[in-house]
Amino acid sequence: MQKYRRRNTTAFTVLAYFTFFAGVFLFSIGLYNADSLQLNEKGYYIAVMILVAVGAILTQKVTRDNAEDNEIIAEQERQERQQSMSKKVD
Repeated sequence: MQKYRRRNTTAFTVLAYFTFFAGVFLFSIGLYNADSLQLNEKGYYIAVMILVAVGAILTQKVTRDNAEDNEIIAEQERQERQQSMSKKVD
């Protein structure tokens, strides 16, 4: 039986969370400093909102994939234990 490999590395997981929190942080700084918006500042807000959206999507995907991977690995370990127990009985 082939061992199941996780879809997301630790680096990808960290990067997804970092992207999300960096976007939220940068957007918060921009909102705090926004008294009157000029055109270049509007572009900044659009870029940061895209960063937040991508970060949110990546974070959701990573969290879902990691949960599914944990379930699959746990199921494989249960099957391996059952097979080893049945071999010991025989």
